[in-house]
Amino acid sequence: MKYIFIVLLSTILANAQVKTDDLNLMPWPQSISVTNGTFALTKNFKVNITGNPNPRIFARTTQFLGRLDGRTGLFFNQGFVTKINEFPSAQLQINCTQSGKIGINEDESYQLEIKSDKIIINATSDLGAMHALETVLQLLQNNSNSYYFPTVSISDFPRFTWRGLMIDAARHFQPIDVIKRNLDAMAAMKMNVFHWHLTDDQGWRIELKNHPKLIQLASDGNYYTQEEIKNIVKYADERGILVVPEIDVPGHASAILTAYPEVGSKLNPDKNTYAIERNSGIFTPTLDPSNPKTYQLLSEIFDEVCPLFSGNYFHIGGDENEGKDWDSNPKIQEFKKKNKLETNHELQTYFTMQLIPMLKKHNKTLMGWEEIRTKNLSKDAIIHSWKGTNEGVPTDQSLTNTIKEGYKTVLSNGYYIDLMLPVESHYLNDPMPKNTILTAEEKARILGGEAPMWSELVTPTTIDSRIWPRTAAIAERFWSDEKVTDMASLRKRMNAVSLQLEELGITHIRNKEVLLRNISNNQTNTALEDFSNICEPLKLYTRNSEGTEYKTYSPFTLFADACTADAKNALVFNEAVNNYMKNKNSENQILVTDYLKKWINVNTKLVELSSNAPLIQPLLPLSKSLSDLSQQLLLKIEKKQTVNPTAVKDLLEKCNSKNHADVELAVYNSLKKLVSAE
Repeated sequence: MKYIFIVLLSTILANAQVKTDDLNLMPWPQSISVTNGTFALTKNFKVNITGNPNPRIFARTTQFLGRLDGRTGLFFNQGFVTKINEFPSAQLQINCTQSGKIGINEDESYQLEIKSDKIIINATSDLGAMHALETVLQLLQNNSNSYYFPTVSISDFPRFTWRGLMIDAARHFQPIDVIKRNLDAMAAMKMNVFHWHLTDDQGWRIELKNHPKLIQLASDGNYYTQEEIKNIVKYADERGILVVPEIDVPGHASAILTAYPEVGSKLNPDKNTYAIERNSGIFTPTLDPSNPKTYQLLSEIFDEVCPLFSGNYFHIGGDENEGKDWDSNPKIQEFKKKNKLETNHELQTYFTMQLIPMLKKHNKTLMGWEEIRTKNLSKDAIIHSWKGTNEGVPTDQSLTNTIKEGYKTVLSNGYYIDLMLPVESHYLNDPMPKNTILTAEEKARILGGEAPMWSELVTPTTIDSRIWPRTAAIAERFWSDEKVTDMASLRKRMNAVSLQLEELGITHIRNKEVLLRNISNNQTNTALEDFSNICEPLKLYTRNSEGTEYKTYSPFTLFADACTADAKNALVFNEAVNNYMKNKNSENQILVTDYLKKWINVNTKLVELSSNAPLIQPLLPLSKSLSDLSQQLLLKIEKKQTVNPTAVKDLLEKCNSKNHADVELAVYNSLKKLVSAE
């Protein structure tokens, strides 16, 4: 009987051949070959590890087994991996020749071979093996009654060594569980650098036992204890991720100067001179580079903070210092003259140079935003490129100049996920400059890229929806071959990965329902969800013009917070309209008109809901404009009636309004095409 079952299972799986295009792998491997076969997954599935890996591989392999068993419900006979060569006959064999080190320029490659009776992972270190396990999880397939892996051969390695995500915990504090779940998601996407922005005008987030005033006066009680920081560093280490802390100086200093006003640049500062900032934006409080006490304080801070982080890099910010307080302080101006510093940029370079030995004392390499770049700066520093232009020079030229001057660099311009731009704008932005001739040595100085998640407009409830799943696409850009750019493939694979991220605790999908329930006052919110699926938050910081509408304590539980970039129904509608414009057959017409009818009904339902839900009221003008325009378009498309062009265009422009609920209709451009169509 058992033999008959195995034969039947093999027959079923043999008819379920998988093509390369069917796979939902992210990042896409460097080399993959799919063959006509399958590996049948049963409860007897086991894993064995050989070689000389770091012990972190045991916990990660155990987690792999748990995630795989959770997806399949097979009740594996093996639940834990605790030592080398524990199950020599296991179907999955992992061989690591050496212990991986957490950092950049490490060997993260792996080879994965899935045969019909065995899975083999070969990696130089456990870092590559952990990446391979994530690939195996993404390869899982199923039919109506069984789970299996396709037989494949994969050879994989990252294109760039720095594949980072920055989370700003200063503007809105992000608790430990937020950090940990995002570290898990980063590991799943083969990202290896977590940049932790810990201080800014809105708060100081690091416990300092030798300088307790920083958390007493500048944290609002929201900070990480030293033990919590050590725990996060260990947690990241176990997932192959380097943690790079950032203490932003000399600008963005309102919080630190709230505690220590005596090192501020304002003339005669005292305890009432500075306060924690409640708005967003760029502010003038700046450390005094002419005051020896400034460097004494920073040295003492670094002495306490640096040992908390095992990595070799420390980010000192250095951005957006307007120098207004420097210009208005005669003592600082005299200091500039005495030291032959002609500009504030030269003065900031002087300041930055004082920090290098403080960090070198703890074996840390200084990193900063691109404002720190100057010909006099140590070439050991890493320049973090972030501006759209650099003094009028396009970004790629700015980055090129940086590497040609001998600096290593990391690119963030084009990857700012808090701007709420569509995934395409990030995915097609490459860290390697185009149309520029670079030597191999110069190319090697481009370490990779980093996606910044600034937190002015996010809370722990919403931050995941701003990071994921778009950051999965950015991770692919940092890992995969530069020729992997097909958007249709990306969207298909990203949709699958998005669901898998919830397995790791990411809340980008589930928390939307929490927000919508609040907005609808706990009423049935299907119409509200439908409307959210064609709306997107205002982009490019226009939601918070000048950084004054939303304070750090404002509500972030509104409709714009529930909406995300790449509104899913808008993408479907836009494709339907494009197909209709090419061929106005009945099938394509119905796909378009069904949405128009749906939005008319959505408006009716929203009006009904609003009678007992005040938070829906701000949506109604936009929803009504869409409903009215949809009715006119139905007359034009279905009834073939001539509509008043002036009235229709007026409705179209109302649909382009950005004055309602801080959102915009993501279907506007497609509506415009329908209005203009003959």
